[in-house]
Amino acid sequence: MAVRPFSWVARPALLRAIWSHVRLVARLVREPRVPRLSKAFLALPALYLIWPIDILPDLVPGIGQLDDLGVIFLALQAFVRLCPSETVEFHRGNVASGRPYAPMAPSDVVIDAEWRRQ
Repeated sequence: MAVRPFSWVARPALLRAIWSHVRLVARLVREPRVPRLSKAFLALPALYLIWPIDILPDLVPGIGQLDDLGVIFLALQAFVRLCPSETVEFHRGNVASGRPYAPMAPSDVVIDAEWRRQ
């Protein structure tokens, strides 16, 4: 059985999964509940792409671009893991149901405290 070189393009489920992951990351970047440090983490793969030194040089056709795609994929996965889990689940559900972007509603969590002057 021969392997077709671009057989992944013929699988729309894979392309839909990649597209939904990209949409999830875009929503998490806009979400106010995601810490700014987590959002700043996304600058690292951008710096890697413009840095002239690569793991595999881009002069090698095809293979040179695969390391760039791998770094981007790993950075997006790490970004999603750095985000609060309830925020990720909220936006993942909205992406799956096709709802437009809306930030999470304010939390019902109340911190009961007493203020005293010392």
